[in-house]
Amino acid sequence: MEKPPMVGKNIQQLRSDQKLTLNVLSERSGVSKAMLSQIESDKVNPTIATIWKIAQGLGVEIHTLLAGAAEPKRKFKVHRYENITTLDTEEEGVHIHVLSPLSMVEDLEMYMMTFAPGTSLPSEAHFPKTEEFLTVIKGQVRVTAGENIADLRKGDFISYHCDINHTIENIGRSEAAVHLVVRYNQMIKKTP
Repeated sequence: MEKPPMVGKNIQQLRSDQKLTLNVLSERSGVSKAMLSQIESDKVNPTIATIWKIAQGLGVEIHTLLAGAAEPKRKFKVHRYENITTLDTEEEGVHIHVLSPLSMVEDLEMYMMTFAPGTSLPSEAHFPKTEEFLTVIKGQVRVTAGENIADLRKGDFISYHCDINHTIENIGRSEAAVHLVVRYNQMIKKTP
């Protein structure tokens, strides 16, 4: 059975469009870097199972890789509330709702967090140059990152490097809620 035309070039183009290295796509898909390189250069004939894994790693439908030079299908995925993961913390009164799908872990993570009065969430340093972007939805919080401290209220936004110990703390008298985005530096994170 012949390999569908352009599959290697389609993979290479999509990977390039998404600015992914072979290492990152290998980790996301479970297909070795060497195999990906051979597929992209048309040196091997991948199985449908392998193509499916690569499609999952790229976040596209399998037919996008099997189609000729057609425009790839645009991503449009819904992550329903009932499927959102809630994490328990050691601190009573702190609730973390993971808004982003598991496929985005250590890439771009999004959270909705609530804090009872007087509670906090201390965190250890993340990978070098990782950043957090926090918006206060309600209440008052204090963000501490290393020696930097900021008191924030509803509507305030802060961005900071979180590759040092950092803490989010409810400093108000009522519940506080924040929306938090964590962006990892892929080049630094993937370095052995």
